[in-house]
Amino acid sequence: MNSKEVRVGACLLADDMERMVPFYRDTLGLTAKWDGGDFAEFETASGELSLFMYSRRAFVQAIGERHIPSQGINQTFEIALWLPSFADVDAEYERLAKLNVRFPTGAPTTFSFGIRNFYAADPEGNLLEIGSRSAS
Repeated sequence: MNSKEVRVGACLLADDMERMVPFYRDTLGLTAKWDGGDFAEFETASGELSLFMYSRRAFVQAIGERHIPSQGINQTFEIALWLPSFADVDAEYERLAKLNVRFPTGAPTTFSFGIRNFYAADPEGNLLEIGSRSAS
């Protein structure tokens, strides 16, 4: 696989598409392509199919596995959403706080290695790291 030609996409397996798509579309503000079915795609600067969602029930049926509903905070992965500046991180934290989004680690923090971020949890407990590498 030639890494220069590989495009990476992340798929969220969702227990409740009716709850999850509106969070990513309406709360986070991502443009969604969704017809109310088992698949949704979200437009990002990273390009086509960089973030999409699929019904967990449909997925496990397709692979012949048993459905196990998610519980609590997902500790197996995170999705990082990178903003242009530290000020944008702070503004997004304030905007999401007004919408009662859960922040498992609290307010934005600036780390010695140059990243300012915070974590938000979506309705099913998937972690979203919202951060920036630029102080200006």
